[in-house]
Amino acid sequence: MPMDNTHDHSHRQTRTAVIPTPDKLRADPSLTGRGVTIAFLDSGFYPHPDIAGRIAAYHDVTGAEPDIYKIQQPDGHHWHGTQTVVACAGDGKLSDGTYRGLASGSQLVLVKVSDRGRIPDANIEAGLRWAIANRERYGIRILNMSLGGDEDLASSESEIDRLAAELVAAGVIVTVAAGNSDATHSLPPANSPNVITVGGSSDENRLGERVLELYHSSYGTTRDGIVKPEVIAPAMYVAAPILPATSDFAAAEALAELAAAPEYRLPELMEKIGEAAGLGGLTGISIDEIRRAAEHEIVRRRIVSTHYQHVDGTSFAAPIAASVAAQMLECNPALTPAAVKNILISTARKIAGRPSLRQGFGVIDAGAATELAKAESHALDTCSYFPPRIEERSIVFTFHDDAAGSVDVCGDWNAWRRGVDTMTRREDGLWTCETPCRPSGVYRYKFLIDGERWSEDPSHGFKEDDGFGGVNSLLRIGGVE
Repeated sequence: MPMDNTHDHSHRQTRTAVIPTPDKLRADPSLTGRGVTIAFLDSGFYPHPDIAGRIAAYHDVTGAEPDIYKIQQPDGHHWHGTQTVVACAGDGKLSDGTYRGLASGSQLVLVKVSDRGRIPDANIEAGLRWAIANRERYGIRILNMSLGGDEDLASSESEIDRLAAELVAAGVIVTVAAGNSDATHSLPPANSPNVITVGGSSDENRLGERVLELYHSSYGTTRDGIVKPEVIAPAMYVAAPILPATSDFAAAEALAELAAAPEYRLPELMEKIGEAAGLGGLTGISIDEIRRAAEHEIVRRRIVSTHYQHVDGTSFAAPIAASVAAQMLECNPALTPAAVKNILISTARKIAGRPSLRQGFGVIDAGAATELAKAESHALDTCSYFPPRIEERSIVFTFHDDAAGSVDVCGDWNAWRRGVDTMTRREDGLWTCETPCRPSGVYRYKFLIDGERWSEDPSHGFKEDDGFGGVNSLLRIGGVE
């Protein structure tokens, strides 16, 4: 069972506290993902107090840990999954609500896919099949995967990608971590054109757009020629739990007590809890030395409050994006995966002066995304909203922007001129355009909105650097390699 939450210590933040995620993303504090069920495929989970009361289902594909509530002592493979879930949907119980996730009111489905810490592709596939089979039973609307396959495959060759696409087609929003190496592109399932691939940003633990910087996320052109990620989200200075019943938990409690204690109590406390705090080898030192040693250990362990530390990686950016999606579904349960993706990218904020290929459409903005979600009334399914496709002898483009007054498709074939391929707004809110089919080749294009704002094609993953800090969308016609 989860730990007994009766104790006599505070939940105060340390001097190394980090900005809570809702503040980072300008989220609406009234939204918590109520009525939304989020599934997580990860290495393992522990029934942490921040989530224990909202676990609607738990499944271990290996059968080694069939009951999450019988896990008394956390093991190494429990940390990653628990921290990703709490970063997304924890209610902040052990921080007096300070470090709650944006989806703190959601229901959770946890799928353990590791075998003693290892996560082979077959286990990821088994977890996805279980999610597909149980999607309706538990009402799963979002699935997060902060993990990746072993092989660099094209989507057509990857069973993981096929299963992820099946989930999206069934109405599940799938968020995936891009990966943490800016020297490589994303692997399955993050390479899938159907999922929302999330890279990382860093705010250097300061508020304000001017401090935003890129995290070293995986990015670039996949084996299919698709550019990932679509968006980025906080991947540094993210608060996550220190698991109860571990030596790290005991050390964090002891260090928090030392940091908060008045000077006259420090010598007594050092004798009593110094060893638990990781300071057992220090004896006969002054008050100032005790203070400095405790501060140093708090920084080394990245402790931000009594039971939390700060973590980094796109493993946390992806569930944060999932938590924004949960708030959007709370505002508008009718949203499709395509609509959620479109809103997230259309409200994202670019980091100025940084390559578009590394950040996609930019940093997600929770407040802007939920406001737009409330007003969205279009289904945006794959039958109506799709990448450019050839129908008979024409190429059909679609675009979605409710605020647009006019939209033109400008590209290589029309010399990037406005007024040649002008889009028409349909009754369902989508903009469409048909233009005669072109000879085989690769053509660059963008959408021009209201004659002044350029946009790459949000529905289409084939892109290239435009040489001006942005990207062009690529239209491939015929048997082009």
